[in-house]
Amino acid sequence: MKIDFRHRQSAHCESGVSSNLLFHHGVNISEALAFGIGAGLFFAYLPFIKINDLPLTTFRCEVGGILKGVCRKLGAGLHSRRFRNPEEGMAALDRLLESGIAVGCRTGAYWLPYFPSAYRFHFNMHNLIVYGKEGDDYLISDPVFPEPQVCSARNLMKARFAKGALAPKGTMYYLTRVPGEIDLGRPIRKGIKKVCSRMLKTPLPMVGVRGIRFLAGRLEKWPERLGKPKTTLYLGQLVRMQEELGTGGAGFRFMYAAFLQEAASILNDNRLDDLSRKMTQAGDGWRKFAFIGARQCKGRATETDSFGAMAEILRDCAEKETAIYRELQAIVKNSD
Repeated sequence: MKIDFRHRQSAHCESGVSSNLLFHHGVNISEALAFGIGAGLFFAYLPFIKINDLPLTTFRCEVGGILKGVCRKLGAGLHSRRFRNPEEGMAALDRLLESGIAVGCRTGAYWLPYFPSAYRFHFNMHNLIVYGKEGDDYLISDPVFPEPQVCSARNLMKARFAKGALAPKGTMYYLTRVPGEIDLGRPIRKGIKKVCSRMLKTPLPMVGVRGIRFLAGRLEKWPERLGKPKTTLYLGQLVRMQEELGTGGAGFRFMYAAFLQEAASILNDNRLDDLSRKMTQAGDGWRKFAFIGARQCKGRATETDSFGAMAEILRDCAEKETAIYRELQAIVKNSD
């Protein structure tokens, strides 16, 4: 069984799955629009949550939030389900495929054999779409790969029921309905409002632009507090979370810039074009931080690549983003 499904590569798994599932059902929106409407942009440094025994830093909203957000704002129906029993979860997937339904799944990337060995680590938040089955192999539209993939039932079951932090628990989901006509103006404004609220108004000091500043303060004290070996592990994890897991800090800023550029055209508002350019500059700052961090981890840092210098880059990113979100708030203030 094989569903007529068009595979499209994207930058990030969940926004790519969101865009591709909607496209499959006749809603032609880009990955950037799905990311922006779904209010995917975020930041939090959560040292009390550990991934591979190292602090969690996230540059996007909660897992599943982009898909739920874009579907809710567009008026599309979304059904999601988890399973305790792996065999039951795989049987349910097969029944949907037999009914001609393309199914999204949350997986542990380590168990997907088509991933290059360098990227096969325990990351349990990877999203993909299953669109068919031939014998014992599933046909996979994994949006971060240029071509469709094939995965054995055994490996897909391992990936869907991977253990560890943020275990996927067999999560699968699919669209149940889409509206006939969609006016993107209101969903775009609502998506912008949510991002601004999360980044500017969250009271926790570890979240939003306050969280970026919080991380800067912690980071410049790591060498003294943690010692060199542990500091290298912490910094390596931060850079990895930023640049490799789910598009990364800079990548998400660039994607949001693309969203604002599209929104400027749809809403006929040139101010969003200007803010798109400013968000790209903020992304450049995050990327500069990652380059210096990588040099530190590899023992190639120069005299100017200090932890204090990296902290100042983070503070500059926080200032730039604060100004952007405030301007966006003013633009969409009276949109409801």
